[in-house]
Amino acid sequence: MEKITKAIVPVAGLGTRFLPVTKALPKEMLPIVDKPVVQYVVEELVRGGITDIIFVTGQGKRAIEDHFDFNPILETWLEKSGKTRELEEIRKIASLANFVYIRQKGPYGNGTPVLNARHLIGKDEPFVLAWGDEFFQNPENSPIGQILDVYEKYQNPVLCVHDTDDEGTKRFGIVEGEEVETSIFKISKFVEKPGPSATKSRLAHLWSYVLTPDIFTELERTPIRNNELWLADAVANLGKKRQLYAKKVDGKYFDVGTKSSWLKTNLAFGLANDIMREDIEKFLKNMKA
Repeated sequence: MEKITKAIVPVAGLGTRFLPVTKALPKEMLPIVDKPVVQYVVEELVRGGITDIIFVTGQGKRAIEDHFDFNPILETWLEKSGKTRELEEIRKIASLANFVYIRQKGPYGNGTPVLNARHLIGKDEPFVLAWGDEFFQNPENSPIGQILDVYEKYQNPVLCVHDTDDEGTKRFGIVEGEEVETSIFKISKFVEKPGPSATKSRLAHLWSYVLTPDIFTELERTPIRNNELWLADAVANLGKKRQLYAKKVDGKYFDVGTKSSWLKTNLAFGLANDIMREDIEKFLKNMKA
C-alpha cells in the first residue's frame, strides 16, 4: 500500500467572525504568539508524513502564499544583521513541504474546495483533508499519524474526532457509532451541527479527515443546501456505500474559529513559553486582583 502523502487545506473562507481584521488579513494568518495558525497546521501535517500540501485559496489570501515562500530581501537583511536564528527559522518555513495553490471556484461551502482539488489527486489515491484554522498537538504521537494508522488498518475513510459538549453539537459535525477498538469507532451516522437535542453523541468531528477519491463523485451528486455545498453531506452519503471510521485523537485541540478560542489558544501557548510564562502569569494575577 502506498503511503498517503497529500493533504488538501481549504483556506478560502471569508473569516467573517473576525471582521474587521480579516478584511485584509486571512483568518488562517492570525497569530498564535509569533506564528500564524496555518503554520501550526502545516507543521502537524508534515510531522505525520505529509509531503505535498494543496492550499485552496481565494481572493485576499496572497499572504498565505508569501508566508510559505522564500523571501530573499528579508533573508539577506537577516544574514547581514547576524540574526542567524531568525534566518534559519524563516528559511525552514518554505522548505516544510511541496506547496501547491489553486483558487476556489464554484458554490460557497466547504465541499467546493475539495472538489476543486480533484485533478491533483490520483484516481485511486487517498488523501488527508485538514482545515487551516484548527489543529491538534501531541508531542509524543502525531495526531495525523493516528488517523493515518486507522486508515491503514481499515482501508476506509477516517474522521478525526474528540469529545465536545452541548454547545459543540451546534458548532461541529457529530459522529454516532460503535467503538470497535479503544478510541476507534465504526460510524453509523454523521450529522453536521445537529444540536444537543437531536443526538446523544458528544463526539465532534474536528480538524481533519482521511478521504478516498470516491468523495469527489459524492460531492458532484450532493445537492446545494442553504446556498452551500456541504462536505458533511457528501461524507454522510459516502457512508451509505462504504464503512466510515472515526478516531478519537489523543492530543490537545486548538482553534481560532472564534475570538474567544483564539484568545484562549494564545494564552495557552504563551503560558507554555519559558520566556513569556512569568510575565503572562503576573499579568493574569493582576487582572484578577
